[in-house]
Amino acid sequence: MTSYDYDLFVIGGGSGGVRAGRLAGAMGKRVGLAEEFRMGGTCVIRGCVPKKLYVYASQFPEHFSDAAGYGWTVGETSFDWSKLVANKEAEITRLEGLYTKGLNNAKTEILPYRAVLKDAHTIELVGSGKTVTAETILIATGGHPFMDDAMPGHELCINSDQVFDLAKLPKSITIQGGGYIAVEFAGIFNGLGVETTLVYRGKQILHRFDGDLFRLVTEAMIEKGIRIVTEANITSVAEAEGEHRLSVTLSNGEVLAADQVLQAIGRVPNTKGLGLENAGVKQAEDGSIIVDEYSHTNVENIWAVGDVTNRVQLTPVAIHEAMCFLETAFKGNPMRPDHELIPTAVFSQPEIGTVGMSEEEAAKQYANVEIYRAHFRPMRNTLAGRYEKMLTKLVVDGDTRKVLGAHVLGPDAGEMAQLLGIALKAAATKDDFDRTMALHPSAAEEFVTMYTPSYRLVKGQRQG
Repeated sequence: MTSYDYDLFVIGGGSGGVRAGRLAGAMGKRVGLAEEFRMGGTCVIRGCVPKKLYVYASQFPEHFSDAAGYGWTVGETSFDWSKLVANKEAEITRLEGLYTKGLNNAKTEILPYRAVLKDAHTIELVGSGKTVTAETILIATGGHPFMDDAMPGHELCINSDQVFDLAKLPKSITIQGGGYIAVEFAGIFNGLGVETTLVYRGKQILHRFDGDLFRLVTEAMIEKGIRIVTEANITSVAEAEGEHRLSVTLSNGEVLAADQVLQAIGRVPNTKGLGLENAGVKQAEDGSIIVDEYSHTNVENIWAVGDVTNRVQLTPVAIHEAMCFLETAFKGNPMRPDHELIPTAVFSQPEIGTVGMSEEEAAKQYANVEIYRAHFRPMRNTLAGRYEKMLTKLVVDGDTRKVLGAHVLGPDAGEMAQLLGIALKAAATKDDFDRTMALHPSAAEEFVTMYTPSYRLVKGQRQG
């Protein structure tokens, strides 16, 4: 019987890799985990956590303004970008320490090196002069921002990894992209007083979301002062003289002046230089690792979870896939990750929370669809004098009454989506929602008080 240095070797110290390494160690397995940068991965170091902290920071100007309607007098305010950056760094360092402590407590060996596969059981720890062997290998290396290196002046642009640690807050920024990362950063910079322009090649930002959501978010962003340029792309960026340091040329012929250009045009798996070919691990055209429904690669002892597989690029998904991997590989309990009905939030301003089918998706798959929709001014905006509205929406199969999708736009939308996800996961019907007592006064009560359809979609055609 072959003897290995480790029962399990994890490549990558992000959410999925750490969860697998920690729990496998707690099971008594000999576990090694290699992470060449910092523990915590995209989410903790350069993604979800710092992004939401910056969203909070960007919302205070509106909070200060709203306070007057509630009798508060707010004195002179000022913002210190460098202090936000420093406090963010302290927080992610704290979280990084918790990840490390959890691994140490589980007796998982942390190896601060880049890991490269030499064959299906052998890993080189680059820079250490050592190689190690493992019976089972889990790849959880995540992804990184895609940069358009073919665009003239691309070296003058930044990506979403770099945006959190700018030396100073720019006076103006042009953001390329129309997905959730681009939209979230547009809201952040606009809220911090930066002149913000969003440039997207398609017709509509956030186009994969329910139509009501992307239309209302677009309207709100424009109302807040964000300029949105659609059906255009950035063709070049060049250094400029004068007030703004960059000149940005668009495909429609327009030239913009900006201090920073952020490319938020997608993410790609971290598989380059990983040595997958040495182990015979198959990859898709986009570089992602091909896995089956159990996160198993084509090589018997190698598995992969998280963004490196390019299935669903969300932190809780990577953690869930890691848990399923442990059940399958070490507990004799084959378990498939469940990628259906994933609650999702976009920390745009206003915020989006969504789970299940959009109206447009449901109309394509169901002959009889009922739409329940409430568009209203939330109570918190009344005394503030803020006219920004909120949306609650249910997409229902008119024949079975099953709720196919739930969508919310407005304050704490993500919090609502998490709880709505439980209801949809339990296959709740519209009748279940109707039987639920309302919590008053709250915005969420609208989900259980929309008794009459706003309109129906019969074979894709709107009625009513």
